[in-house]
Amino acid sequence: MISRPLAPRSLDRRSLALAALSTVVEWYDFTLYLYLATVLSRVFFLGEDAVLTALLGFAMAYLMRPVGAMVFGHFGDRHGRRATLLASMALMTAAMLVTALLPTAAQIGPMAGVLLLALRCVMGFAVGGEYTGVVAYLLEGAPRHRRGLVTSLAAATSEIGGLLAAGVSALTVSLLPTPALDGWGWRIPFLFGAALAGVILLARAAMAESPEFEERREAGTLEKRPLGHALSRHRAGIARGFAISALGSITYYVGITYVPVYLTSAGSLTEAEALQLATIAAAAVIVVTPFVGLASDRFGRRPVLVALAILCAALPFTLFSLLAGASAGAALTGAVVLAMLAGGVSAVGAVATAEQMPAEGRLSGLALGATTATALFGGLTPWLAQVLTERTAAPTAPGVMIALVALGVLPVLWRLPETRP
Repeated sequence: MISRPLAPRSLDRRSLALAALSTVVEWYDFTLYLYLATVLSRVFFLGEDAVLTALLGFAMAYLMRPVGAMVFGHFGDRHGRRATLLASMALMTAAMLVTALLPTAAQIGPMAGVLLLALRCVMGFAVGGEYTGVVAYLLEGAPRHRRGLVTSLAAATSEIGGLLAAGVSALTVSLLPTPALDGWGWRIPFLFGAALAGVILLARAAMAESPEFEERREAGTLEKRPLGHALSRHRAGIARGFAISALGSITYYVGITYVPVYLTSAGSLTEAEALQLATIAAAAVIVVTPFVGLASDRFGRRPVLVALAILCAALPFTLFSLLAGASAGAALTGAVVLAMLAGGVSAVGAVATAEQMPAEGRLSGLALGATTATALFGGLTPWLAQVLTERTAAPTAPGVMIALVALGVLPVLWRLPETRP
């Protein structure tokens, strides 16, 4: 049974705003790598499969997310959400800064790629604790009747981070000639991300602790071994969170962040054009996300998720056909609709996954369920989509991947217990 808060307290707006805005940095720093994948493949990796190697590095970093989520989750369930969010952001700031200062393959050979991938793993570890901490913090601090809207802000502001990453990448690639871009220009977006993360880290010091966590601590109901408690008492909630996150992850990472690589590799658009299109698609997601959050407060989590899953099963095949076409207008339509689907699932998925677990084991349960699904269906799927597209010569292969996952999780969503207060 999913427990309810002991009292209807909520956080002040400043703390909620700081928590939500911090995901701008998280998603900027993490998705920047994918938006610059074709550039980084030239700078850090050697050989004809350099793009695939870069995408595999993205997948490797994602495999560290559950590890980071479990470590930070245990800490957060024992000692508080605020301390967890400060620690994860500090680690992200350091990893981003060191990435910007790395030597390239032209300078030290293959070791450059090894160092880049190692830092991506550090970043994945940090992000594992970051997003689940923010989602739990927003859920526990929001007014009960607006939990869907407030928690969806984690998804909305992460989209701002994605939009910022796409925009900065597009601007850098568009303004610099290839020799300058490969020589030093690629460092600019990473230096900007490190500075942004440092600012957010300082601002987070003013955040209050989650009131629901404080209530549990005062009542003495915190678990000494939250991971074990989640596994023994809340396996069904973990499984439901896994299913919701699987759909959200594949729609986001194949339907949004992989699209520029797909368009560039297919020869449909140049790097600059593909990133400009991705920027427009990211803006569309920011607009749709809070409305989906409001809909989940009005109609419930289950009906909104079921409707989105049906759309995700029906539309991606056609949308990737539009992306592969010669028309720039058709490609834009396909990218925007794919992005809006992904943003909708992420918006309601944020609150729905967090509500599957009680507060005393929420971060640990999210680590075992939602974050593990993100590692498998987020980190690996861009690489797999590229492999399938190249090996089968089928431009709609990524759309089929999304549709199959949607069909697979639909029975789980259909039986999902409603958690709207």
